[in-house]
Amino acid sequence: MDIGPSEAETFWTAFLRKLARRGLRGVKLVISDAHEGIKAAVSKILTATWQRCRVHFMRNVLAHAGRSGRRVVSAFIATAFAHNDAKATKQQWRRVADQLRPKVPKLAALMDEAETDVLAYMSFPAQHRAKLHSTNPIERPIGEIKRRTEVVGIFPNEAAIVRLVGAVLLEQNDEWAVQRARYITLESFAPVSDDPLVGLPAAAA
Repeated sequence: MDIGPSEAETFWTAFLRKLARRGLRGVKLVISDAHEGIKAAVSKILTATWQRCRVHFMRNVLAHAGRSGRRVVSAFIATAFAHNDAKATKQQWRRVADQLRPKVPKLAALMDEAETDVLAYMSFPAQHRAKLHSTNPIERPIGEIKRRTEVVGIFPNEAAIVRLVGAVLLEQNDEWAVQRARYITLESFAPVSDDPLVGLPAAAA
């Protein structure tokens, strides 16, 4: 965790550089909402693929659909996500955008712009795609941080922020460490890892 005055690119660049200095290597994918600062920092420091959170994207899209059209538009775009093949997914994505263009040009333009970023997860192993297209795993911890910090209101100093938010993150870390069904195991992700130890059988590693 880190504390900064804003979520500008300078903050995220410094944050990722700190992680790299501490030994972070081999990052393949970074998932976030549509934040240009994060996106630029990821490209600069990690040279990793950036995935735009599909859930956040759908919220943005539906804002252009109007209250009466949200259900139809949501179902329409979902047809692209239903494909298991990357090529078929992209073809359906473009087909949907073209069909929406005459009536909802802003929505179609948004789909054109976001295509590469929203569908980035399709270049990863099929068994992991359902877990790579959104920021869902961290939404609960973020919600808990917001809940606890809103109770405090104004913090006297940065040390107080670190104590409270750090405690929440440590609790989450402990929960993830002992849970039976891990979100993604190192073994299952070995085919795309650059780390030779991850690629070895468990006994050999």
